[in-house]
This record gives sequence, structure tokens and C-alpha cells, in this order.
Amino acid sequence: MSRGELGGLFRDGMTVGIGGWGSRRKPMALVRELVRSGVRDLTVVSFGGPDVGILCATGQAAHVVHGFVSLDSIPIDPHFAAARRAGAVTTTELDEAMLVAGLRAASRRLPFEVLRNGIGSDAVTFNPGIHTIVSPYDDGETLVAMPSIPLDLALLHVERADAGGNAQCLGPDPFFDELMARAATTTVVSAERIVSTEELAQQHPSTLILNRSETDHVVEAPGGAGFTAFVPEYPRDDVAQRAYADAARSPEAWETFLAGFLGEETPA
Repeated sequence: MSRGELGGLFRDGMTVGIGGWGSRRKPMALVRELVRSGVRDLTVVSFGGPDVGILCATGQAAHVVHGFVSLDSIPIDPHFAAARRAGAVTTTELDEAMLVAGLRAASRRLPFEVLRNGIGSDAVTFNPGIHTIVSPYDDGETLVAMPSIPLDLALLHVERADAGGNAQCLGPDPFFDELMARAATTTVVSAERIVSTEELAQQHPSTLILNRSETDHVVEAPGGAGFTAFVPEYPRDDVAQRAYADAARSPEAWETFLAGFLGEETPA
């Protein structure tokens, strides 16, 4: 599908999972269309970076489920931090392994996944919806029963995909995008290039992180992760990222950044 068609997939109140990690391999072209759609009251699930910060700054994110929200070279996204301090968003802050477990449970259509991570931590203490469970076996160990995190929509970015939805990641950090896709009712994959299935097959099978049964829509988006890093395609644009972070200093700076991000003229 074209980027212009994406708006028909978005609706108020959705739970949206966004792939990538920190300021790496974020589907920024898809996030741009999500911003343009104007939908609101979103629950955003992410190993967060500027995707989360932008949706907080636009007021579209109402709740954020995250292991972190970082720009890597800037430890905490300032737009997310400002929204959280102001009470503009609520959050479910998890240990990274707990977030993985919640997505994995949803991908397997299970109500929860058992793990040790989070025991004795604030990730459990301050999240009343997360319960512990006693092992039914002889050891009687207390474990975390991490609830599943089902998604209405997953937005992901890869190097290459074919028209059928097979998706290929050639870099060193595919992380957990496949769990996002499997936990979602609808998955949209943007790709630097749409190629033939035969061309995908020329690379090692391990680079195929999604098959066509896990993808609903494919969008060609060269540079679609910019300004975040997308190794081996391109590095993070630190100048653009600094401009994004500095835009948290004032409403006028934010309006200027957002207009550039959306490809519009700066507001008068």
C-alpha cells in the first residue's frame, strides 16, 4: 500500500506496538503518518525512542507501556519526560524481559507468561495489574505472571520486503519486532526497498524475520527509519536528533520541529 493509504488503518483508542529499539530502526515514516492521522487516546507499546516522544508531544499517546524511552546518546527522551512529569500520559514501566514476556504471551495467544524478572522490584510493586504466581511443582517458587500485551496494530521497519509480506532485516539488531507482529491484529511493515521473493532468498534464511502470514501491509519507504540509526543502511543523524531533543524547550521550537518532520511549512 502507499503511505497515503495508511490513515485508514488508524483509529482513536488503539494499542499500537512500534518496533525498533531506543533510537535505532524506528519506523519513523509510519509514525509520521500516524501523527498526520490525528488519532488520539493511543496506548503505545515500545522499547521507546523518539517514536514515543513524538506521540507524547503531539498529545496522541494517552498511555505508554515501555522498558525504557531513550535516544541512546541522550539517556531519556525529553518529550516523554515532560509529558510524564506533567501527568499528560500514564505509563506501565517494565523490566525489558517483562515486556518481551508480555508480547510473547500475546503472540502465543496465552493470558500470561511466567518469569523470574521483576520479583521484588518496583516494576511489580507499582503495577497492580501484574500478579505473582506460586509454582505448582515441589519447589513452590514465587514467580511473576506477566500478562499478555495484545496489540491492535504493529508498525515495523526493515531493509527489504517482498510484496507478499516476507520481511528481511540485514542488520545486527532485529530485536523483538517479530513478537510485535505476532502479538498484533494488524501488522504494517515499511521497507527501504520492495524486492522480489527470489532476491530475498539470496540472503541467509535467518535474516527473514517475518513471513507473509505475519504481515498484513507493506509500504516502500526509503530512509523510513531516519533520523534514527538503521545499520547497515545509514547511521543515526545526531544533528537531527539534537534538534528534536532541543524542541522540548518551548512550544515554538516544537512547532518548528513538527512542521519539518511532517514536511510542512513552519507555522507563522
